[in-house]
Amino acid sequence: MAKTASAFAVGLLFGLGLLVSGMADPAKVLAFLDVTGRWDPSLAFVMAGAVAVSATGYLVARRRGRPLLASRLEIPNRRDLDPRLIAGAAVFGLGWGLAGLCPGPALTLLTVAPAQAVTFVVAMVIGMLAFRLLPAAAPKPAVQGADA
Repeated sequence: MAKTASAFAVGLLFGLGLLVSGMADPAKVLAFLDVTGRWDPSLAFVMAGAVAVSATGYLVARRRGRPLLASRLEIPNRRDLDPRLIAGAAVFGLGWGLAGLCPGPALTLLTVAPAQAVTFVVAMVIGMLAFRLLPAAAPKPAVQGADA
Protein backbone atom coordinates (compact mmCIF):
# COMPACT_ATOMS: atom_id res chain seq x y z
CA MET A 1 0.00 0.00 0.00
CA ALA A 2 2.84 2.40 0.82
CA LYS A 3 4.45 1.77 -2.59
CA THR A 4 1.17 2.47 -4.39
CA ALA A 5 0.50 5.65 -2.40
CA SER A 6 4.07 6.81 -2.95
CA ALA A 7 3.88 6.12 -6.70
CA PHE A 8 0.58 7.99 -6.94
CA ALA A 9 1.92 10.99 -5.01
CA VAL A 10 5.12 11.17 -7.07
CA GLY A 11 3.19 10.77 -10.34
CA LEU A 12 0.75 13.50 -9.33
CA LEU A 13 3.60 15.83 -8.35
CA PHE A 14 5.41 15.07 -11.63
CA GLY A 15 2.28 15.76 -13.71
CA LEU A 16 1.61 19.02 -11.88
CA GLY A 17 5.23 20.02 -12.39
CA LEU A 18 4.93 19.36 -16.12
CA LEU A 19 1.82 21.54 -16.33
CA VAL A 20 3.12 24.39 -14.17
CA SER A 21 6.54 24.48 -15.88
CA GLY A 22 5.13 24.57 -19.39
CA MET A 23 6.61 21.21 -20.42
CA ALA A 24 3.09 20.04 -21.37
CA ASP A 25 2.51 23.07 -23.61
CA PRO A 26 3.47 22.03 -27.17
CA ALA A 27 3.84 25.67 -28.31
CA LYS A 28 6.29 26.41 -25.48
CA VAL A 29 8.29 23.24 -26.19
CA LEU A 30 8.47 24.02 -29.92
CA ALA A 31 9.61 27.58 -29.09
CA PHE A 32 12.35 26.06 -26.90
CA LEU A 33 13.45 23.76 -29.72
CA ASP A 34 13.50 26.59 -32.30
CA VAL A 35 17.04 27.79 -31.60
CA THR A 36 17.34 29.59 -34.96
CA GLY A 37 14.01 31.42 -34.69
CA ARG A 38 12.10 32.87 -31.76
CA TRP A 39 13.88 30.77 -29.15
CA ASP A 40 12.37 30.53 -25.64
CA PRO A 41 15.15 29.38 -23.27
CA SER A 42 12.89 29.12 -20.19
CA LEU A 43 12.58 25.32 -20.38
CA ALA A 44 16.36 25.04 -20.02
CA PHE A 45 15.89 26.21 -16.42
CA VAL A 46 13.18 23.56 -15.91
CA MET A 47 15.53 20.87 -17.24
CA ALA A 48 18.44 22.15 -15.12
CA GLY A 49 16.22 21.99 -12.04
CA ALA A 50 15.11 18.46 -12.93
CA VAL A 51 18.72 17.33 -13.39
CA ALA A 52 19.67 18.84 -10.02
CA VAL A 53 16.79 17.10 -8.22
CA SER A 54 17.54 13.78 -9.96
CA ALA A 55 21.27 13.98 -9.22
CA THR A 56 20.52 14.71 -5.57
CA GLY A 57 18.13 11.75 -5.44
CA TYR A 58 20.75 9.40 -6.90
CA LEU A 59 23.38 10.69 -4.46
CA VAL A 60 21.11 10.16 -1.45
CA ALA A 61 20.02 6.73 -2.71
CA ARG A 62 23.62 5.59 -3.27
CA ARG A 63 24.73 6.80 0.15
CA ARG A 64 21.77 5.19 1.87
CA GLY A 65 22.30 1.94 -0.04
CA ARG A 66 18.68 0.87 0.17
CA PRO A 67 15.47 2.55 -0.98
CA LEU A 68 12.73 3.42 1.49
CA LEU A 69 10.11 1.22 -0.16
CA ALA A 70 12.11 -1.59 -1.80
CA SER A 71 14.44 -4.35 -0.73
CA ARG A 72 17.38 -3.24 -2.85
CA LEU A 73 18.63 -0.31 -4.90
CA GLU A 74 18.65 -0.96 -8.65
CA ILE A 75 20.59 1.47 -10.83
CA PRO A 76 21.12 0.58 -14.51
CA ASN A 77 24.78 0.30 -15.48
CA ARG A 78 24.58 -0.58 -19.17
CA ARG A 79 26.44 1.97 -21.33
CA ASP A 80 26.51 0.47 -24.84
CA LEU A 81 24.67 1.88 -27.84
CA ASP A 82 22.77 -0.44 -30.14
CA PRO A 83 20.75 0.19 -33.31
CA ARG A 84 17.41 -0.11 -31.47
CA LEU A 85 18.44 2.55 -28.95
CA ILE A 86 19.66 4.90 -31.67
CA ALA A 87 16.52 4.37 -33.78
CA GLY A 88 14.29 4.87 -30.75
CA ALA A 89 16.08 8.09 -29.82
CA ALA A 90 15.70 9.36 -33.39
CA VAL A 91 11.98 8.58 -33.48
CA PHE A 92 11.54 10.17 -30.04
CA GLY A 93 13.38 13.31 -31.17
CA LEU A 94 11.39 13.56 -34.39
CA GLY A 95 8.11 13.19 -32.51
CA TRP A 96 9.14 15.76 -29.92
CA GLY A 97 10.26 18.20 -32.60
CA LEU A 98 7.16 17.79 -34.74
CA ALA A 99 4.49 17.65 -32.04
CA GLY A 100 6.13 19.49 -29.15
CA LEU A 101 5.22 16.56 -26.91
CA CYS A 102 6.91 13.57 -25.38
CA PRO A 103 5.22 10.73 -23.46
CA GLY A 104 5.01 12.19 -19.93
CA PRO A 105 3.69 15.61 -20.93
CA ALA A 106 1.32 14.03 -23.50
CA LEU A 107 -0.28 11.83 -20.85
CA THR A 108 -0.52 14.82 -18.51
CA LEU A 109 -2.04 16.93 -21.28
CA LEU A 110 -4.77 14.30 -21.73
CA THR A 111 -6.21 15.44 -18.40
CA VAL A 112 -6.50 19.14 -19.30
CA ALA A 113 -6.57 19.33 -23.12
CA PRO A 114 -7.41 15.89 -24.50
CA ALA A 115 -8.12 17.08 -28.04
CA GLN A 116 -4.55 18.36 -28.25
CA ALA A 117 -2.94 15.16 -26.98
CA VAL A 118 -5.08 12.24 -28.13
CA THR A 119 -3.51 11.85 -31.60
CA PHE A 120 -0.02 11.84 -30.11
CA VAL A 121 -0.96 9.31 -27.41
CA VAL A 122 -2.63 6.98 -29.93
CA ALA A 123 0.46 7.15 -32.16
CA MET A 124 2.67 6.54 -29.11
CA VAL A 125 0.70 3.43 -28.13
CA ILE A 126 0.88 2.11 -31.71
CA GLY A 127 4.65 2.69 -31.65
CA MET A 128 4.98 0.82 -28.35
CA LEU A 129 3.01 -2.12 -29.74
CA ALA A 130 5.10 -2.12 -32.94
CA PHE A 131 8.29 -2.16 -30.84
CA ARG A 132 7.11 -5.31 -29.09
CA LEU A 133 6.85 -7.00 -32.49
CA LEU A 134 10.49 -6.26 -33.36
CA PRO A 135 12.98 -9.00 -32.55
CA ALA A 136 15.14 -8.30 -29.53
CA ALA A 137 18.70 -7.73 -30.74
CA ALA A 138 20.30 -6.96 -27.40
CA PRO A 139 20.27 -8.60 -23.97
CA LYS A 140 18.21 -7.17 -21.14
CA PRO A 141 19.85 -4.16 -19.45
CA ALA A 142 22.05 -5.08 -16.52
CA VAL A 143 21.12 -3.62 -13.14
CA GLN A 144 23.63 -2.70 -10.49
CA GLY A 145 22.68 -3.73 -6.96
CA ALA A 146 23.33 -1.68 -3.83
CA ASP A 147 26.35 -3.77 -2.94
CA ALA A 148 28.10 -3.39 -6.31
